[in-house]
Amino acid sequence: MRTTISVIFCFLFSVSITTAQDRITGEPFATRSVVLAQNGMVATSHPLATQIGLDMLKSGGNAIDAAIAANAALGLMEPTGCGIGGDLFAIVWDGKTEKLYGLNASGRSPQKLTLDYFEKEGMEKIPSLGPLPVSVPGAVDGWFKLHSKFGSKPMTEILAPAIDYAEKGFPLTELIAWYMQRSISYYESKGFPNIEDTYIAQNGGQLPNEGEIYKNPYLANTYRKIAEGGRDAFYKGDIAKTIGTFIKEQGGFLSAKDLAAHKSEWVEPVSVNYRGYDVWELPPNGQGIAALQMLQILKGYDFSNIEFGSAEHLHLFTETKKLAFEDRAKYYADMDFFDVPVEELLSDDYADSRRKQIGERAGKYSAGEISAGETIYMTVADKEGTMISLIQSNYRGMGSGMTPPKLGFMLQDRGELFSLKRGQANTYEPGKRPFHTIIPAFVTKEGKPYLSFGVMGGDFQPMGHTQIVMNLVDFGMNIQEAGDAPRWDHTGGASPMGRMTEDTGTIRTESGIPYSTIRGLMDKGHRIGTARGIYGGYQAILWDDENKVYHGASESRKDGHAAGY
Repeated sequence: MRTTISVIFCFLFSVSITTAQDRITGEPFATRSVVLAQNGMVATSHPLATQIGLDMLKSGGNAIDAAIAANAALGLMEPTGCGIGGDLFAIVWDGKTEKLYGLNASGRSPQKLTLDYFEKEGMEKIPSLGPLPVSVPGAVDGWFKLHSKFGSKPMTEILAPAIDYAEKGFPLTELIAWYMQRSISYYESKGFPNIEDTYIAQNGGQLPNEGEIYKNPYLANTYRKIAEGGRDAFYKGDIAKTIGTFIKEQGGFLSAKDLAAHKSEWVEPVSVNYRGYDVWELPPNGQGIAALQMLQILKGYDFSNIEFGSAEHLHLFTETKKLAFEDRAKYYADMDFFDVPVEELLSDDYADSRRKQIGERAGKYSAGEISAGETIYMTVADKEGTMISLIQSNYRGMGSGMTPPKLGFMLQDRGELFSLKRGQANTYEPGKRPFHTIIPAFVTKEGKPYLSFGVMGGDFQPMGHTQIVMNLVDFGMNIQEAGDAPRWDHTGGASPMGRMTEDTGTIRTESGIPYSTIRGLMDKGHRIGTARGIYGGYQAILWDDENKVYHGASESRKDGHAAGY
């Protein structure tokens, strides 16, 4: 009897999902149905963080309160991807003013570290680990910028759930436990100080496995100081002094003065229209406009006659990516130091001229690559119509390996993304923000909010954003299907870090891309590699203005969770 019921259930489930996909490939993509709710929605990469955000909404908080609370929890629960040692970017649709706001909360390089230092040391690139790639962590200031403009609850209440979990502990999820076991042992092997005390000694002398309880009382204490003392408790108090002293002891340059001088900035989001949908990104020093450049080129093709996942689809996408990433390498940088021609790069005329360069075979462009890194993306919406698209990261995994004593977090290594070649847009300078990979996204339609979303994964992020938009607009998927559909990326192309090669690069595909597509791409001269697992994760909230309902989706490749009420 049980077997019969299971067979019937599986058959019905398969039919219900596949029917929506028949006109695309005939194969189901969605791992689950879309989450629907009227009053609010939270989608993060960790179920407990999602629940914290939802509790904040249900207790009277707004989307910004819930986002800060959930992000603080993720810094504890997913330290392999984010934390207050890193940076933050956000796009906010304010339900009251009915307009978009952009926040750049990325930190700057140390004032006392110069390009001459790297040249005298004979370095051709900034190291991935240690004190030299450490830039000012901007996340905490980003929280308070968001809170002062939009927040409603006091920060003591907003940070209380994360503090409670840090003190009492929580069970590690499957993916994060695997990442932490791998990362902590690696940092220990490098001999970095305070790793054992921060991550192991506080847990009985052994790093927990999946399902075992993990605590971080040092981080609880740091959060409590921030909650009670505000952003200055982090940037001007004992925390800043501890960071500055520690980095100096390690041979680095980031100082308490660098932290005290830090400030986040409100910026104007920029957009292009893709078949009636306005897709919004933040201007550089991030790479968001690469997604907009790609969409500008791709909208010149009629995808109603091109099958999803076909060789023609991936070929046009990849050649478009190569062109956009060439511009990314040449122009994207801190706009306080370099005049990035954003308007020209996003113009229809420029897209038309770039599109004309795409032929039937794989083109050769200067090649280089930026590491995938680790990141969290999350989005929240509330009953007042406010929606926030927020992304936060330490860059390469847990970060630089630099863990200040008894603070409970690791500092980022974003400074690695500067170029050390003189005369380039992204060349290292003191007090400059490095080129950034993490990008939040937003979509409006006819002046109303439509979609808040993001896709993680270093270089992959503009490609991921473009794939999601195309899946929704060109291929008619819902927001869960759009995230679960098989993905692909292209490695190669010029790098903002100054690396160049002459090569067509490599396309890497997930298993859902059929062999006929792989064969077709090879016939067009593309080199094909194996999937490398950088395609997650994705979260999204869509606003159905007709029915006044939020649609939520979360990444199936990670531990993520979307929930509403």
